[in-house]
Amino acid sequence: MRRLVIAAPGSGAGKTTVTLGLMAALRQRGLTVQGLKCGPDYIDPTYHTAVTGRPARNLDSWMAGRANVRQMLANGCQGADIAIIEGVMGLFDGKQPLSNEGSTADIAVLTESPVLLVIDAAGMARSAAAIVRGFQTFHPDVRIAGVFANRVGSEGHFRLIQAAIEQMCGIPTVGYLPKDEALALPERHLGLVPSVERGELDDFFAALGEKVAETVDWEALLRIAESAPPLAAPAPLVQPSRTYPVRIAVAKDAAFHFYYPENLEMLAAYGAELVYFSPLAGEPLPEGADGLYIGGGFPEEFAAELARQTAVKQSIRTAVEAGLPTLAECGGFMFLTEQLVTTSGAAYDMVGVIPGRVVMQRTLAALGYREVYGRDGNFLLPKGEVARGHEFHYSVYEPRGEMPFAYDTSGRKGTKPDGCLVHRLVAGYVHFHFASAPAMAERWLAACERVKRDG
Repeated sequence: MRRLVIAAPGSGAGKTTVTLGLMAALRQRGLTVQGLKCGPDYIDPTYHTAVTGRPARNLDSWMAGRANVRQMLANGCQGADIAIIEGVMGLFDGKQPLSNEGSTADIAVLTESPVLLVIDAAGMARSAAAIVRGFQTFHPDVRIAGVFANRVGSEGHFRLIQAAIEQMCGIPTVGYLPKDEALALPERHLGLVPSVERGELDDFFAALGEKVAETVDWEALLRIAESAPPLAAPAPLVQPSRTYPVRIAVAKDAAFHFYYPENLEMLAAYGAELVYFSPLAGEPLPEGADGLYIGGGFPEEFAAELARQTAVKQSIRTAVEAGLPTLAECGGFMFLTEQLVTTSGAAYDMVGVIPGRVVMQRTLAALGYREVYGRDGNFLLPKGEVARGHEFHYSVYEPRGEMPFAYDTSGRKGTKPDGCLVHRLVAGYVHFHFASAPAMAERWLAACERVKRDG
């Protein structure tokens, strides 16, 4: 399986722009491209999906577990000609500064993938070789196989950089992009993703691919990608001893679509039938649903439309209050509160299962990995059980009265009680990765089976 990890010395070097340009150019050459993203990010995979036409995936060695990463890559690459794996932050930046855990380098080593290092070459020539050489020698197991120079002043400038790197580092500099504001990716944030999904940036992606195609040495690039060893055959991450014939309703539309594919695949592996519906389009909870999954997304971008879906909200509220086993993550959690207040101060009525409201802020409210510890009464994660996930949100929850916590979360700022537990609903800002605790999927379906059996 041809594959490349696109990495950089740090954030801001342009690796997302280069990644999308390479994906677009490869697709223009007739190749089927699989996009992957190191780390927990949902935003960049949305761009990958738009450019490649295939659902993108995340590779996260901390959340999903080191043993699962290579299999996750193999599963995601079925039917593809080449995989492009976009890194996160700087190549060696991960969960903490004393190891490679959770870093792009960690993913490159675990998947035995060659690295294409993207450097911001503005204002340098021979010094570029010093940067590349330092990254080459930092960790012996990470194979930097090529360099891409971003933001060069001219083709002549690129040739100076190329000569220095190839003399001092012994690896090819396979291409470049000029310094051009027209090639800059629009500032990445949550609100931009719906416009990507509507196709509003398709022309930009196509132009970026054409620009990359003009400067890349395709023979050298594909030779690097082909140097990766074979992957394992696709296989499920879990091998259930029994299955559960239940139906899980999954909210999926422009407002709710942040799901790790592995979470959905694990539910299916345990026997669940996944039934998708769109709250935004006015589709109520599907009949015969034994469980409900409402993932993250952008309820704030569609607050007015969601507020108007009275029948949808009533169907969900009635089912959850009747004990439907439900998981609501981030945007789904926001949707189940009583009210969503936008940054303009407009307030919109939501489902109303969770007492209180969420208020949008203009600055980031929380970001980072979370270790999640179960509590009594949590059917997904009981006391004594641990899972992993992450948070990324711009809103804050303002509870109305006392509410049982669903779990405790541990992050950089310590450990605190978190989430909401009501009826058979587990809700909060954490996005769980079931690969960190596969028993969550089985417990959920077992609860659904009990509710189905007992009426």
